[in-house]
Amino acid sequence: MTIRIKHEGVALPLSPMFALYIADLIAPYETNETVVLNFRDPNYSAENGGYHPVEIRLENEGNCWRFCYITDFCFVGNGHMAELAKDLDFDFDAGVFQNLFGTYPIEQAIEIFQVWESNFVYYAIVSKVFTIQKIAD
Repeated sequence: MTIRIKHEGVALPLSPMFALYIADLIAPYETNETVVLNFRDPNYSAENGGYHPVEIRLENEGNCWRFCYITDFCFVGNGHMAELAKDLDFDFDAGVFQNLFGTYPIEQAIEIFQVWESNFVYYAIVSKVFTIQKIAD
């Protein structure tokens, strides 16, 4: 069975390449209700930087899967006081976009999402910088 990701008519324009990549990752879980994908750069730290961790949650709607949220995390603070915080949060369920400066209607995040998605696809598919953990319910 082919996994179909709903990417037409959503609040943010998801590229077909991004949708296909995610569909391939969740293919083994086609009968599950939800899948959470965690992308981690094992070398990312507050001191040295690196590629931000990303978490993506999808829900199965029967004939297709839909994105619930995509969250990009970053370290905030210095040294041993640094903690992971949401840097960019595209919440499709709530219809909002959050960053370190506030909360906005998700439609205002189109440009930043397109830049984020393009970078993520490059890092994940071309550079292969992430380890990926999949959690299915």
